[in-house]
Amino acid sequence: MANHNRSCSFFFLLLIISFSSIIDARHLLESSIPEIPDLPKPEIPELPKLEIPELPALPKPKVPELPKPQIPELPKPQLPALPKPEITELPKPKFPQLLKPEIPELPKFEIPELPKLEIPELPKPEIPELPKPEIPELPSFPKPELPKFPEFPTLPKYP
Repeated sequence: MANHNRSCSFFFLLLIISFSSIIDARHLLESSIPEIPDLPKPEIPELPKLEIPELPALPKPKVPELPKPQIPELPKPQLPALPKPEITELPKPKFPQLLKPEIPELPKFEIPELPKLEIPELPKPEIPELPKPEIPELPSFPKPELPKFPEFPTLPKYP
């Protein structure tokens, strides 16, 4: 119970501090800003133009021509010819001849024909014509006047 009272009192303390800061901020917005006098602007002296001297043209250095190196031709490697091996034919195995099994013929079944279903034609339903409903006219009401916005008295300004 005491812990609850502490948290409530702490909450109310924070609430009061926040409301007081809101009121102080409102006074800051309503207060006028003091006028700043115009001060004379200092004169800035003009700086002399800097002249950049032109760089002298440098002669292009001569690059000596180097002789092209000669690459000696190497003999192409040749692989020795390998003798072709002789492949002897292996004897083919003899398999015993198997008898083919006789497949018995299946009897043919006759599928009975289904009778055709006849759908009787139904007469189209007739929709009766309904009389058009009469909508009564709305009476003209006067336009409602909104209440005037209340005028609040101005609050005194504190210095």
